[in-house]
Amino acid sequence: MPMRARGRRGGSRPRSLSADFYSRLEQARGAHPSVSIVASLARALRCDLDERDHLHHLAGFPPPSRRPGRHIRPGLLALAERLADVPVSICSDLAEVLWQNAVADSVFGPPRRVAGRGGHPLWRWFTEPGAQEACPADDRARLSAAHVADLRATYARRARDADVRALVHDLLAASPEFRALWDRHEVAVRRGDRKRLLHPEVGLLDFTCEVLLSAEEDLTVVVLFPTAGTDTREKLDLLRVIGTQSFQPGRG
Repeated sequence: MPMRARGRRGGSRPRSLSADFYSRLEQARGAHPSVSIVASLARALRCDLDERDHLHHLAGFPPPSRRPGRHIRPGLLALAERLADVPVSICSDLAEVLWQNAVADSVFGPPRRVAGRGGHPLWRWFTEPGAQEACPADDRARLSAAHVADLRATYARRARDADVRALVHDLLAASPEFRALWDRHEVAVRRGDRKRLLHPEVGLLDFTCEVLLSAEEDLTVVVLFPTAGTDTREKLDLLRVIGTQSFQPGRG
């Protein structure tokens, strides 16, 4: 890890640390600095997240918690925008919709931008009356379990972060269904699924879902492909002509 080379880009080393100290730290030998010194060192060297974590490891400390990314890199957005004929969403690791294309708008309605828990998809799924009715009854228990297992994976990774703890705490207090599923301790990052939606204009839509993970930013790109052997492709084409409707059928 060429940290010292990176540190020459417009930054200076902390005055209290010598070049020999840097060398010995990179070689995992010599004195053990404090956490604050390691953090200052990482900033002075312009370390990226992987280099910062490695620096903490060399100093004998666990790496700081990585905050989830909410900034969508231009390249990731350009990739998503090329998938113009199927629903595509970019979400946080707490299932918050950060961006979606026009086809997703026509299927789900525009993302709900309201303050508080009311705009959160998981909160609506488990607490809002009628939210689960956008999916066939036979699918709801499976989707609820998948939601909770995916949230448990995020909780396992980011249990120290206030936003994760607060969401779990609030759902445990508000939803008996969520509480029962949480107590099962099932954990699984969602990487694919089968989704069926009851759309108010065109009826049943059947999708094969692919979830692409962006590990560094903790973002997911969710792509819904029409399931082969169904009429979803034709219905999706019709929705692209109709355009966005003023409804919010919910998310599964």
